Amino acid sequence: MRVCVTGASGFVGSALCPFLEGQGHEVVRLTSRSADLTKQGSLEPYASMKFDVIYHLAAWTQAGDFSLHHCGEEWMINQAMNTNLLTWWATVQPQAKLIAIGTSCSYDPSLPHVEENYTLGMPTESLVTYAMTKRMIYYGLSALNRQFGLRYLTVAPSTIYGPGYQLRDGKQLHFIFDLIRKIVQGKLTGEEVVLWGDGYQKRELIYIDDFIAVLVGLAGICENMLVNIGGGEEHTIREFAGMICDDVGYDPALIQYDTSKFVGARAKFLIIDKLKGLLPDISFTPLRQGLTQTIAWYWNQLNA
Repeated sequence: MRVCVTGASGFVGSALCPFLEGQGHEVVRLTSRSADLTKQGSLEPYASMKFDVIYHLAAWTQAGDFSLHHCGEEWMINQAMNTNLLTWWATVQPQAKLIAIGTSCSYDPSLPHVEENYTLGMPTESLVTYAMTKRMIYYGLSALNRQFGLRYLTVAPSTIYGPGYQLRDGKQLHFIFDLIRKIVQGKLTGEEVVLWGDGYQKRELIYIDDFIAVLVGLAGICENMLVNIGGGEEHTIREFAGMICDDVGYDPALIQYDTSKFVGARAKFLIIDKLKGLLPDISFTPLRQGLTQTIAWYWNQLNA
């Protein structure tokens, strides 16, 4: 098959593209340099290439309190990207199935995080703008399916972790990488480790290799639906920090918690009953194993 991947140079794209190529697919990798999706016409150079599948991974956001300070930009940039991509899909590539990445942030924290609730209620206030852009692309996919019969799949992942995450200077890191960075730094330099919040907020992880395998598996069998992709277990920040400390050799009693800092949602745990019904034989990398592999990769990045 011929496959198009937007956001191909990102964390997920950098893992997805070689996986697809390993399966024998022809992969066209789109980045902000080769196709600036915020601009109309940026996809015209690819009009003559007919794709079987389009993976839309590109998005403009960062972790932490980024959404609080960039909510207007998040809305304009992501809406422009999504609109231009969907227009190109509907008018130039209608034969392709479009696979879009949603977000667990779209869920109302007061409702069970099951697919039927994805567009109900209000997301966490501090994340509402980015969450709503993800709801909007889901509505767009559904609308184009109803009117034109286009085929799509949306997946809502929990936090994806593993080797290969982009540790750019100035970029706010997703919580698990921020924990690893701070605890390793504390181990190396004796610098005080300060984590945001009280440490009792809960999170869920899915290992990058597991996510890619599940994503491609669903793409082959699912059409016109939303599916959660999560690891199936949640832990507090204190529990995650303790696991990292065990691996790094740092005393967790030395960690300080700053309750004045941003914490986002108090809990984000996805119900994956639908996923298990679609892929009953799936298995996930054990959390301890995945963390050890991620921490080893992080040490290698420091040494490099």
